[in-house]
Amino acid sequence: MSRRIVLSGVAAVVVLGGAGAFALAYAGDQPPALAHSTARYTAPDGNRDGSFTFTTDVTASSDVKSVKVLAWPASSSFAKKGLTAKEMTTAESAVCKPSGGDTQRCTYKVTVTRADAAESPRGLWHVAVLATDKDGDTTLDTKAADFTV
Repeated sequence: MSRRIVLSGVAAVVVLGGAGAFALAYAGDQPPALAHSTARYTAPDGNRDGSFTFTTDVTASSDVKSVKVLAWPASSSFAKKGLTAKEMTTAESAVCKPSGGDTQRCTYKVTVTRADAAESPRGLWHVAVLATDKDGDTTLDTKAADFTV
């Protein structure tokens, strides 16, 4: 076998190995990813309380640290000024459970009383989500899901 062929083969292995290492390092630095977000609102009826449930899948290579959830009316001041990650840190937390690989299924559920429903603006609402991984990387989606009151 010629020396030139051997050197070309070695060079190819070094280049491919370096590219693979770069790809793995880059993949490890990705912020959390949200997928399959859904919101369901059920109004109180008679003597029965209603509920609001939000569910999302969060994928994070360094594991999920927290997921904060905030439902907000589309007619509120947030529609004009927007929500920030800093504001979202005080929102309520979802409960997350492993669902395979680096992904966790996170659910936020709250009871809606007749008084809550009476005080809530009617119309379109959005759900904002702040996902934080254990490395401190964050993803903010201010309109992860919608529902109507």
